Amino acid sequence: MNWLNSEAFAVFGQHIMWSDMLGNVIGLIALALGWRRSILTWPAQLLSGLILVGAYASAHLAGGVGKQLLVIGVAAWGWWQWNRGRQQAQDGSIAVRFATWRERGALAGGALLGTLAVGGLFTLFPSLSWSPWADAYIFVGTLVAMVAQARGLVEFWFAWLLVDLVGVPLAFSSGLAFSGLVYVVYFALVLWGMRDWWLRSRTPVLEGAPA
Repeated sequence: MNWLNSEAFAVFGQHIMWSDMLGNVIGLIALALGWRRSILTWPAQLLSGLILVGAYASAHLAGGVGKQLLVIGVAAWGWWQWNRGRQQAQDGSIAVRFATWRERGALAGGALLGTLAVGGLFTLFPSLSWSPWADAYIFVGTLVAMVAQARGLVEFWFAWLLVDLVGVPLAFSSGLAFSGLVYVVYFALVLWGMRDWWLRSRTPVLEGAPA
């Protein structure tokens, strides 16, 4: 499987690896499926995570590797969560809602403490990452976003926006040009997905309506 980390093509002086390209294309598909509240978003995220492990390992970004391993684990949990709650909306799709203030506090607090802990670890062991705090921010932010998605929270999209703000420059500076380009596309999908979930969260669920 070494071909996955070989060069697919070069454009504007940027070398695009197969693993970087394929993993991120599948990740885009997963995000679009999440926007549509399709349960297929989770197996797509699993496959994307598996492929991107190789891409981040080749760039010596331990945070990126760890992030993808978390993506795989949380995707399995999210798949189970959505399977369990898929009949909650009146049209048979996944029900979505805004988080309570307590849930928002837990997500924000977890993101802050997690970033401090992971960033501190990367600082103590520089061989794990050449950009410890940015790597830690993306690592923890991705986990927070996926947990919120698994729970059907609209805030999931806001978390992805915050991850994108750091993910784009870090990907380009790490030699993962395709990841950087895909993060830009993510940004547009996140805005559309946020609008869709926002409107969906305001649609009342009729009691006794068929699921």
